Amino acid sequence: MMTRRAALGYSALAAAGLGMVWVLFVLIPRWSVQDSGAPVAQAAPGETATRKITAHLFFVAEDGLHLAAVEREIPYGEGTVEQATRIIEAQLEPAPAPYTSSIPSGTRLHGLFVSSLGEAFVDLSSEVSSAHPGGSLNELFTVYTIVDTLTTNLPAIMAVQVLIDGKEVDTLAGHVDLRRPLQENTRWVASTETEAKP
Repeated sequence: MMTRRAALGYSALAAAGLGMVWVLFVLIPRWSVQDSGAPVAQAAPGETATRKITAHLFFVAEDGLHLAAVEREIPYGEGTVEQATRIIEAQLEPAPAPYTSSIPSGTRLHGLFVSSLGEAFVDLSSEVSSAHPGGSLNELFTVYTIVDTLTTNLPAIMAVQVLIDGKEVDTLAGHVDLRRPLQENTRWVASTETEAKP
């Protein structure tokens, strides 16, 4: 049977334990978390806005016989592959007036890869071929819109090969050989550069 002295001892220990808990969890946090008066860093609403770069995209000129280089603001990408992806995504968007896109509507980017030799492989959806209007000039415009958009804006990319649904193809519409990466060719680009509205 517990003696009175033992009971008082246990009570004293319990009280001491509670006192330690109170010090640790009530007093110390108040001492250690002092208000320094310095403002807490908060993310401003504008800070989450996407960083932009200026790139030259290519669209069919009003005369239908040339490509026009148009400056556009596009999202910044970290590294060559990500930046190339952002550029192609922007190129697939509708053309600004008064230009038209050389890439068939509905064409999507499946993926983009860059080799150690600086060759980019742009994997597009089947619409780039199945919805193509045909004709050698239209096909040249489509192919070199993609090739020149990457080689002009990204010095690390030396040549571009177009893939469709992850596969190599001979051509888009029977005229331009796509079995190998193609180098920049601005022969069809009008000499006057136009700036598009943001």
